[in-house]
Amino acid sequence: MWKAKALKVLQNLSLWLFWPGVALIAWGELTPHPPDVDSLIAWDKAQHFIAYFGLAAMATMVLGLNRRLAWAILGVILLGAGLEILQAYTGRDPELADFIANSLGALSGTAVGILCWIALRGRVLVADPRS
Repeated sequence: MWKAKALKVLQNLSLWLFWPGVALIAWGELTPHPPDVDSLIAWDKAQHFIAYFGLAAMATMVLGLNRRLAWAILGVILLGAGLEILQAYTGRDPELADFIANSLGALSGTAVGILCWIALRGRVLVADPRS
């Protein structure tokens, strides 16, 4: 019973935080002079990875395990690509390495989200051989 409640809470949090997360990431990637958060996370690629990890994990928790999830994750990856291209028009330098970090973060966030979804839905990854 607690698993179903935990899943519902995570779904609701993800639903409410996804779009503000998209807005914050877009602002951070497109602003000419982003705030200096290097004191928290020193490596720029880690910031990209974490941001897209979070978006993909939230999308996974909201959508669950279905065909729409693949399209949503593709959308998250394309968002990262589009924002990197748009950086060229805001006085910043687009980087292929940032896009790779974004994409790896999105794929990793999806994988973790799927594992959480499975664990909270009560499904087992490996069947008990005694049953």
